[in-house]
Amino acid sequence: MTEHGDEGAMGLILNRAAETTVGEAVPDLSWLAGDDIVHVGGPVSPQSVVVLAEFEEPTQSALLVEDDLGFVPAEVEDTDALADGLGRRRVFAGHAGWGPGQLEAEMEEESWIVEPAVREDVFTDDPEDLWSRVLRRKGREYALLSTMPMDPSLN
Repeated sequence: MTEHGDEGAMGLILNRAAETTVGEAVPDLSWLAGDDIVHVGGPVSPQSVVVLAEFEEPTQSALLVEDDLGFVPAEVEDTDALADGLGRRRVFAGHAGWGPGQLEAEMEEESWIVEPAVREDVFTDDPEDLWSRVLRRKGREYALLSTMPMDPSLN
């Protein structure tokens, strides 16, 4: 979850790596993460790109998610200076979104398994195993759920 307010919520899927690099998919962002893999951030606006990064100077972020973690601005005048001031970064195609009250209703229905965010999850080198790792971290019955295949019909 990257933003949540009266107007709705926005988040990013962290465990879906695409098969193309940033340089191939968005040549204009090669300066930022050219050889990195693009990640599928969600079903909303799949042709749009958002970049989540760690900032040495958090005020350079378009929107902070926490402390020094935020979104790279869409318009950047000095790409070299910004790139030098960034730590880890991840490029997402699309995002997840909810209208006003929608996420709250889904939470009330217990449609989501909730676990506090961990910075390492955002930048994992193994996104395919992230879901299972988070469930194991959650413990008890969730650890058992982590052993099941993504498609239960394969069980």
